[in-house]
Amino acid sequence: MTTSLDAPDLTTTTPGTPAPVDVAAEVEAVATRAKRASRRLATANRATKDAALHALADALVAATDRIVAANAEDLARGRESGMAAGLLDRLALDPQRIVAIADALRELAALPDPVGEVVRGSTLPNGLRLRQVRVPMGVVGMIYEARPNVTVDAAGLALKSGNAVILRGGSAAASSNAVIVEVLAAALESRDLPGALVQSIDAWGREGAVALMRARGLVDVLVPRGGADLIRTVVRESTVPVIETGVGNVHVYVDESADLAVALPILLNAKTQRVGVCNAAETLLVHQGVADEFLPIAIAMLADEGVTIHGDAETLALAPEEADVVPATDEDWATEYLSLDLAVRVVEDLDEALEHIRTWSSGHTEAIITRDLAASERFVAEVDSAAVMVNASTRFTDGGQLGLGAEIGISTQKLHARGPMGLAELTTTKWIVHGDGHVRP
Repeated sequence: MTTSLDAPDLTTTTPGTPAPVDVAAEVEAVATRAKRASRRLATANRATKDAALHALADALVAATDRIVAANAEDLARGRESGMAAGLLDRLALDPQRIVAIADALRELAALPDPVGEVVRGSTLPNGLRLRQVRVPMGVVGMIYEARPNVTVDAAGLALKSGNAVILRGGSAAASSNAVIVEVLAAALESRDLPGALVQSIDAWGREGAVALMRARGLVDVLVPRGGADLIRTVVRESTVPVIETGVGNVHVYVDESADLAVALPILLNAKTQRVGVCNAAETLLVHQGVADEFLPIAIAMLADEGVTIHGDAETLALAPEEADVVPATDEDWATEYLSLDLAVRVVEDLDEALEHIRTWSSGHTEAIITRDLAASERFVAEVDSAAVMVNASTRFTDGGQLGLGAEIGISTQKLHARGPMGLAELTTTKWIVHGDGHVRP
């Protein structure tokens, strides 16, 4: 799959064209402006930041016609290049989605400000008074694909958490992102904040992305968000610290004790409510004790929604004739489809379900449907993923759904942040020590 890092190298020239741009220097200048702006934002109080978030939201809605027109250009290019339906859905903006994106900014304004929160504190026997408090990261870099809503989410989260953000949104959403960044920067300046708090380096293509990855000292943390190839490239090439967001090879396991009337709508929601997102189900595991009853109904229901089943032998034998089914291979167990495809396997018991998940999971989200408390507790304890659902759709692995507001991504790593990364995850901490002339003995 082509990633946003595979854009043309914009530094190549032909005779008679202007001299090549020094992309590294240009990105360094962007990062320097961002660093300077972040220092100013770090002293802003909550009222200032919340007023700016409302200004961003109002500006986006006011610019709806411009944004939709730019997005239409991106969608047209995407269709011409054969972009998958799920990715086109991620790319698409309309007035309703813009209102929803703006509302998410207003919801962020209503959330507590993480900056200055005391994580812990104490007074030592010698009288030193200690506090560990949340402070902004500084400058956050984002490299992501075909998701103009991420442009707004990243800007809003960065602003509320006291950070500047540098965005590399990829060629697929170039027109949309250019207009959105322009609108956001102007709105910030209208509130007497630096427009450099939100900047894009899309104009410099892949070389710009590489320069961002090497801007250690100016960029404090880098968050890649997209396909597996993109994430691997950023992790491999970056000298800036990376918070790794992972692909979503997400599993739903229907246990022998499951209430099938509960399992069916959960499965349908997890797979079909929105297919081109990382928390959509990609593999269904069904206990053999309920497979005969559950799978014919479930497959027929999924077929009505246009889902193609990639099934093991037991699944194929139970599938209704009208269903679109194909034999599954190991590649299917490993695939994040982001489409109306679902891998299905009948397992002997919970042990086999857990082993399958351990083998193939990307560590994002897994769900168990069960009425057996012991089975659910064992599933929760043994599944090593960022989120585990019990009798609930995997689609709830989302910052907004979990009450965090918008998120900058779903972290599948274990250091610093794991799961939906909201405001608190975009801060670090510092120790503040107050003494009265103390010296160390």
